[in-house]
Amino acid sequence: MTDAGHESVPSRQRRRFPGISSRAYEHPADRSALVALRRLSGFDTVFKALSGLLPERSLRLLFLSDSVRVSDAQFTHLNDMLRDACYILDLRKVPPMYVNQDPRPNAMCIGLDEPIIVVTTGLVELLDEEEMRAVVGHEVGHALSGHSVYRTILLFLTNLALKVAWIPLGNVAIMAIVTALREWFRKSELSADRAGLLVGQDLRASMRGLMKIAGGNHLHEMNVDAFLAQADEYEKSGDLRDSVLKILNVLPRTHPFTTVRAAELKKWSETRDFQRIMDGHYPRRDEDKDTSVTDSFRESAAHYADTVRTSKDPLMKLVGDIAGGAGDLGGKLRDRFTGGGGSGSGGPSRGGARASDTTDGTEGNRWRSDPEEPGSGS
Repeated sequence: MTDAGHESVPSRQRRRFPGISSRAYEHPADRSALVALRRLSGFDTVFKALSGLLPERSLRLLFLSDSVRVSDAQFTHLNDMLRDACYILDLRKVPPMYVNQDPRPNAMCIGLDEPIIVVTTGLVELLDEEEMRAVVGHEVGHALSGHSVYRTILLFLTNLALKVAWIPLGNVAIMAIVTALREWFRKSELSADRAGLLVGQDLRASMRGLMKIAGGNHLHEMNVDAFLAQADEYEKSGDLRDSVLKILNVLPRTHPFTTVRAAELKKWSETRDFQRIMDGHYPRRDEDKDTSVTDSFRESAAHYADTVRTSKDPLMKLVGDIAGGAGDLGGKLRDRFTGGGGSGSGGPSRGGARASDTTDGTEGNRWRSDPEEPGSGS
């Protein structure tokens, strides 16, 4: 290997993706937001000009002074994984990586000028080599997508909202922006999970890592298929009251729930898009400048429409019925809020289309890349 910074990589042979664009693995909602932000003239410049207000320099000094920097001399196995991940995704400049003492399993990628990756000792001790490789690939995927810029902004705004919370209505506007950024953040985690799979190229290892994040180091007590069944049960169980509770539960989170992440990743691994990437057919980053914002939003809208159409969630099924012209809306609302039978249990709707029964799985803890507690890396 002749690329600078990639002189040493683990011996196992994996497919490499020269010149790959992050658009190849980005979730449609994540991709449309990023394309729009990248096309806003001066957007990054404006925020980077405000870098003096952001905690980035302080964070860099903190990790440099109070964490262990991964290198040829320290955590060499992680250093090999990092260079291997950058080689596979063709990220020419290897970002600095630190190990921070924290029993909570966590990792993050932040930074405005240059991304930095931080993993906790809790995560390093929890995962085996192949599981950890997927996590490192996950964080390198964040770096390649440019997520670190917007994640650092989210960190800043979240901390700012806490500081002005005592001012009447002082944090209302900020929290509105934070809520919107969190929705993007959750989708960006699904994108990074895909990058982790492209790097590790071992779906079972990715599944095991997510199971351990959820249930600890007890693999002999856990089963991947049963874990994925939980995601299916979570999506389709309950009535409209449960659907509302699901929304309320996820709103304050920066990451989707772990079973949902696992189901989404498995679903993507079975798509033609994934196979085409593995066969060497994928968008190239030298074409990014020509990407259409309109097309990206159209793809995102189509994804959400398909999610509504195929979801087993009671609320999504109701939305699908309404969009399809379903009649007897009052009866449907009554049945689905009370968990009654009829259309609320998946039976055919009266006077209208019926939502499909096919499944569509849609990432606090974990690996969270969570920006909300930068000092501890959680």
